[in-house]
Amino acid sequence: MLHFSKLMAATFAFGSLMIGVAGAQTVLRSADTHPDGYPTVEAVKYLGELIKERTAGRYSVEVYHSAQLGEEKDTIEQTQTGVIDLNRVSMGPFNGIVPETAVPSLPYMFRSVEHMRHVMDGPIGDEILKAFETHDLVGLAFYDSGARSFYNTKKDITSIADLKGMKFRVIQSDVFVDMVNALGANATPMAYGEVYSALETGVIDGAENNWPSFESAKHYEVAKHYTVDQHQIVPEVLVMSKSSWDRLTPEDQAIVKQAAKDSVVKMRELWDAQEKKSREIVEKAGVKVSEIDKKPLIDAMKPVYDKYLKTPELKDLATRIQATK
Repeated sequence: MLHFSKLMAATFAFGSLMIGVAGAQTVLRSADTHPDGYPTVEAVKYLGELIKERTAGRYSVEVYHSAQLGEEKDTIEQTQTGVIDLNRVSMGPFNGIVPETAVPSLPYMFRSVEHMRHVMDGPIGDEILKAFETHDLVGLAFYDSGARSFYNTKKDITSIADLKGMKFRVIQSDVFVDMVNALGANATPMAYGEVYSALETGVIDGAENNWPSFESAKHYEVAKHYTVDQHQIVPEVLVMSKSSWDRLTPEDQAIVKQAAKDSVVKMRELWDAQEKKSREIVEKAGVKVSEIDKKPLIDAMKPVYDKYLKTPELKDLATRIQATK
């Protein structure tokens, strides 16, 4: 797959180069695994419009959505080597490359979506973006991937005690397993495609995800209780190849960086509209939405943080994120 994706990327690169020669324009290739029309894809298209306008047509962006250039791991490698110019990637795949990205990926690191946006738009976010530079990447901006919450087939969950003993499907991630177990529930790693039938047959009591995924996968048809605990509010990141960045003039670098920041506004507008629409659909279908006091859940994460915040620098970053008002 990697060799194929590199071959495909090289083909796209050659095609883009020819376009650039013919139109006196440099085409920046951008990768995204999400489908066409998805908020992140549309945001990068908007980024391209801004760059084209602000460089008087000298640069444009071509977005290769739907994993056309490979899965995220492959596209990260291609971006590091300069085969791909721009890349929108989930934070998870970067955890083993850029240690600082592991901190925003931890459960209950952010109190709310608003808190996450405030932190990532500020000096802490800039600090994390800067950490990409030693890995042949330039961090440009953070996008949203929604807030993940618990849902289940049994009951309203309004306190940490209600979670005790319940079986929740999680993605195949040690952090997710440790989080659910720390809350007194039982984590069951399972492929996403198996969740609906597992909920329907009682193999699991519940699962967790954001509003659009809960709605689009039709899990709301069998799981009628959704608890807004927002345990995972993990940003996604837009990066540029360091070699592509270095070919820009300082003036064009400033244009690209500002356009990336401006595209965040567009992305959030689209994402918030999608979340609102999905929530309305599931509530209309009879899903009961519950709120929960997050403090006991956050307090229960201490052993999880102790396990994953392995250096004083990462512990300090986590402390500063949580202290941000």
